[in-house]
Amino acid sequence: MPKSYKPYHIIIFVVACLILLGVVVQLVPSGRKDILGYEFRFLSQNKLLKLKQRHEVNISDVIADVDTTMIEIEEEEIIENDSLKEKRKNYHINESDLLSYDDSGKQNLIAFFKKLKNISDGKMRILHYGDSQIEGDRMTAFIRQRLQSQFGGSGPGFIPAINVYNTITFVQEYSPNFQRFTNFGGKSLNTNRYGILNSVGRFTAEIPDSISRDSLEMQTGWISIEPGRMAYSRAKYYNSIDLHYADAKDKCILRIYQNEELVKTDSLKNDGKYHVYSYNTANDPQNIRFEFESKVSPNILGFSLDGTHGVQVDNIAMRGSSGTFFGKIDQNLAKRIYENQKVELFIMQFGGNSMPYVKDSIGSDRAVSYFKGQLQTIKRLKPDAAIIVIGPSDMSTLIEGEYMTYPMLPYYVESMKKATKEIGGAYFDTYAAMGGEDSMVAWVESGLAGTDYIHFTNKGSSIAAQKFYDALMTVYNRLMKE
Repeated sequence: MPKSYKPYHIIIFVVACLILLGVVVQLVPSGRKDILGYEFRFLSQNKLLKLKQRHEVNISDVIADVDTTMIEIEEEEIIENDSLKEKRKNYHINESDLLSYDDSGKQNLIAFFKKLKNISDGKMRILHYGDSQIEGDRMTAFIRQRLQSQFGGSGPGFIPAINVYNTITFVQEYSPNFQRFTNFGGKSLNTNRYGILNSVGRFTAEIPDSISRDSLEMQTGWISIEPGRMAYSRAKYYNSIDLHYADAKDKCILRIYQNEELVKTDSLKNDGKYHVYSYNTANDPQNIRFEFESKVSPNILGFSLDGTHGVQVDNIAMRGSSGTFFGKIDQNLAKRIYENQKVELFIMQFGGNSMPYVKDSIGSDRAVSYFKGQLQTIKRLKPDAAIIVIGPSDMSTLIEGEYMTYPMLPYYVESMKKATKEIGGAYFDTYAAMGGEDSMVAWVESGLAGTDYIHFTNKGSSIAAQKFYDALMTVYNRLMKE
C-alpha cells in the first residue's frame, strides 16, 4: 500500500531543504566550490541576504556639462567670440574630477604648462600610450584636435610602420611582404630595438650578420600613407613626413611617390644606427608611398606626420598591454628618440587589462608596483618631461547575474593614484569621472560604451576625452595664474 503524505510532511521537507541550503551558504559564502575538478555553484550569501546591490547611476548628471560640440572651432574664433571665450574658461566640473597630484607633480605640471603656453613657433610632442581603449586613435584624436586648436599644431604625429587598427585619422596600406613585430604580443624581434612605438615593420626576415648577403636577392616593399577623409581638421594637414628607421646594415634604395608619381629617389644610411629621413611636402600631402629595395630590410620604426610648429599628440595603442613595456625596449634608443623629438608629456592610459586578473589586495599591489616601475623608467629616460596617468574606466563583470564593477577596481584605482603621485605625476580618475561604482552599466545603456562593459563607443570616447581635457585645462588655468 503506497505511503500517503500529509501537509506537515511537505512542510518538514521544505524546512529541511532550507536549513541544508542555509548551511551550504554559510560554509560556501561565495556560492562556488571546486570538488574533484568540477565547479559547483550555489546561492551566495550576497544574493541570499541582498548584501550587495547594483548602484544606479544617473548618466544625465554625469555628462550634463560636457560639451563636445566645439571640436572643430579654432582658437581664433574663440578669441573673437566673448561667449565662446567665457565658455572655454568656465569648466563646470567637480573638484573630484580634476587631476590629482602632490607638490612635485604640481611643479612638473607648471614646467610643462609654461612650455605649452610659450610654444609660439616651436614644437613639442605629447605621447599618448594606452591599451585597446585608445586604439584606432580613439580619445587621442579628440584630445589632439582640442590642444592643436588652442596652442597650434597639425598632423597626427607618430604612426606605426604597420597599422593594424581601424582609424579615421589616416589611411595606410602596405605590400604583403611587410610584417609587424611588437614587444607586447605576437611576432617579436630578435633584438629589442623597437623604438618608442613598441612595434616595427620589416619586408624581409631578420638575417644574422654572420650570414653572407651574396646569395640573397634584392626585395622590394612599400608603405603608403594619406590623410583620412573623416579625420579631424587639424590632423588632415601636415607638411613634414619623417621616416624613422634603425638597423639598416645593407644598401637600401628609397623611392618616394606622391599620388603615384615618382618624386624622389635616395638611399638610407646603412651603418645600423637610428636615423630620421625627412620628406617635406605641401600642407595637403594626399597619397605618399615609400618604396624600399634591399636584400635585408631595416627596422622601420614608424613615421611622424607633423606640421611646422605647435603641439604634436601621438596615439600609441597596444592592445592587450598593461603598460609594462619600458624595460623591454632598448633604453639608449628610446632616450635618444625622446630627446630628439622634444617629448614634454607622457600620457599613460592603462589598467584595464590588469583588472580581470586582480583577485585581492596583494594582486593589486603587485600590479600597481610593476606599473610604478614603468613610470620610474620614463623619469630616467626623460627626466624633464611631465607624466599624466589616465586611470582605468569603470569595468563591469557578471556578479550573481548582474553586471557590476569588478570588486577590486576601487582599491586598484586608489593604489594607481597614490603610485602616480609618488613619482611626481598627475592622475586623472576616469572611474570617478564616469560616475564611480557600477557607472559602466549606465554608459552601456546610453550607447556610450560597448556591450563588453569595458570599452567606450566613439561617442563615449569623445565624452571621456572631453572630461580629461576639461580637467587638464582647468588645472592649466589655475596654475598659470599662480
